[in-house]
Amino acid sequence: MPVKNRIAERAGEIAEWRRDLHRHPELLFDTHRTAGFVADKLRAFGCDEVTEGVGRTGVVGVIRGRGPGRAIGLRADMDALPIEEATGLPHASGTPGVMHACGHDGHTAMLLGAAGHLCETRGFDGTVVVVFQPAEEGGGGGRAMCEDGLMSRWAIDEVYGMHNWPGIPEGRFAIRPGPFFAATDQFELEVVGQGGHAAKPHETVDPVVAAAQIVSALQSIASRNVDPTLQVVVSVTSIESASKAFNVIPPRVAMRGTVRTLDAGVRAQAETRLRAIVEGVGRAMGAEVRLTYMHGYPVMTNHETETRHAARAAEAVAGSCDEAPLIMGGEDFAYMLEERPGAYILVGNGDTAPVHHPEYDFNDAAIPAGASFWVALVEDRLGGA
Repeated sequence: MPVKNRIAERAGEIAEWRRDLHRHPELLFDTHRTAGFVADKLRAFGCDEVTEGVGRTGVVGVIRGRGPGRAIGLRADMDALPIEEATGLPHASGTPGVMHACGHDGHTAMLLGAAGHLCETRGFDGTVVVVFQPAEEGGGGGRAMCEDGLMSRWAIDEVYGMHNWPGIPEGRFAIRPGPFFAATDQFELEVVGQGGHAAKPHETVDPVVAAAQIVSALQSIASRNVDPTLQVVVSVTSIESASKAFNVIPPRVAMRGTVRTLDAGVRAQAETRLRAIVEGVGRAMGAEVRLTYMHGYPVMTNHETETRHAARAAEAVAGSCDEAPLIMGGEDFAYMLEERPGAYILVGNGDTAPVHHPEYDFNDAAIPAGASFWVALVEDRLGGA
């Protein structure tokens, strides 16, 4: 596999950066130590510009090539997850209840490795803008950076992102054009009835029964409302009441869940049907249903031409690039792809625990391929020597 020799030589050093970041995970926009670590490295590499505080705690580095040309953005995410780590590794999280369970430590380290190489070689025309983003895990850090003028301030013409993926062999790549990661909407319901003694249900309006009917009815959105050739997931993930007794029917039940779609029309249809179902079931059961529906990340859609560029760079590193599956998880790189053409690619993490799992760890063996991909992409898009 034609990994860049200099990157291969520095793979151990890059892995140490990754493990340092893993030991010090930070959530959402509170990535102050991580951002400082990144900014210090970029300055030490000799980046032409390093700007902190973009989108609250994001970092942007500028690397200018031999002469004028287009500017491409390369993005990595920096934040961790509120999960208690269970790996038992020497570099395990030192922060209780917080860990890098999605590999953003690896993403940050790989892009730093590529930035160091590009600063040394500068064998391209134009500008490379390296983007280190906070708050991917539910905070919308990508949107915050865009709202802070990321694309216009640095005149970015194209933008690319990368995520590790367990199950894909380490160092291999996968990508697909068009819709790739799902829109991630959320909902909260309060089902209000009339509580009472469990032995006298006829004297109550039972919100637990109404909630159960709602859970079942919501599954008809996928099975009976949406075109079966399209994708939609409606999941109720929590049902709670204040009562812990065996013989009490509570006055209210709280529910929450998520709706995942890969098409704007299906997204709107699913919301419309969810609203109608919960209101209708509540009315039929004699309960009041209070719904809060929250729009999350949009569908992340790869642009056709830029997907080909990314696949070609992956092929230069790994010899081939596979077709990725549709993924119903969300990714706020979607906001960047709404502002500029670009693409998002997966790099294999090998046979590891899945992301968002307490036993997950980024596979350092993927570092040479991931960092080399970024360099190959720059050489492809901006010319390389």
